[in-house]
Amino acid sequence: MQAIGVTTVGGPGQLQVLELPEPEPGPGELRIAVRAAAVNPTDVGLREGMGIPDGLAPPYVPGMDAAGVVDAIGAGVELSVGDRVCAVVNPRRPQGGAYAEKVVVPATSVARLPDGMDLVEAATLPPNGLTAVRALEVLDLPFAGTVALTGAAGAVGGYAIQLAAHRGFRVVADASEQDRDLVTGLGAHTVVPRGPGFGEAVRAVEPGGVDGVIDAALLGTDVLAGVRDGGVIAAVRPFDGEPDRGIRVYLVTPADYLHRGDDLAELVRLADQGVVTLRVAATLPADGAAEAHRRLAAGGVRGRLVLTF
Repeated sequence: MQAIGVTTVGGPGQLQVLELPEPEPGPGELRIAVRAAAVNPTDVGLREGMGIPDGLAPPYVPGMDAAGVVDAIGAGVELSVGDRVCAVVNPRRPQGGAYAEKVVVPATSVARLPDGMDLVEAATLPPNGLTAVRALEVLDLPFAGTVALTGAAGAVGGYAIQLAAHRGFRVVADASEQDRDLVTGLGAHTVVPRGPGFGEAVRAVEPGGVDGVIDAALLGTDVLAGVRDGGVIAAVRPFDGEPDRGIRVYLVTPADYLHRGDDLAELVRLADQGVVTLRVAATLPADGAAEAHRRLAAGGVRGRLVLTF
């Protein structure tokens, strides 16, 4: 089968078409004929050699989001050949990630899709949606609590806004002037300027400070001023600095949700109902992965770039 990956880590130009053996599912696993794979910042990290486990040899195949059709199943799997599914994939393993014509994943990482859901759109959901779910989980907000979000116009931020608003929380989100309408449309109750001074801007509209912050833009200590004493921060990368005033920081990592297929199924249900919005920035053929990585690095992408197979 064909896959897209790197034999030598480096820039986008290192991505190439690879010929790899077709994987076979074992017990508790299934194989997906991939139709679409979203492009995420973590894919860039793998391409550049970040987080590669000791002893894992190249080639490295990125991709944490897959959507397609089940074409083989192992023992003990309840899904059937022909089912339309999406899955969260661990690319830092010998089998590689979702940038491939076929990928084998544990059944615990998969959710069945309704017949009417577009596979390209569904490919934008798994890790970004699950990151938002996990972030809200660790914040453990009180009833009708307040949450502030950095990176609100991005994929994780967008899902987090909609999920938080759906659960009855008050949402303060950052945005540039051109993204203000987008973020408000996703359900943010208050919008503050994006960039430095986020914490102070949040405190200006929420004088007591918010109960929790989801820091998807990696602002680190700049968010602290906006959090109430004893509040919580959910960070998607290691937090830069030491919290004070009893504020707790939790790191959200892919290991938290790689096997949370039930949560993924709930996200699919919410997407089907229109509670969360599946945003596709653009589609490119799989062999255009290098261009997709260049576009992502250039910034300003709203939604996800998706590779099609």
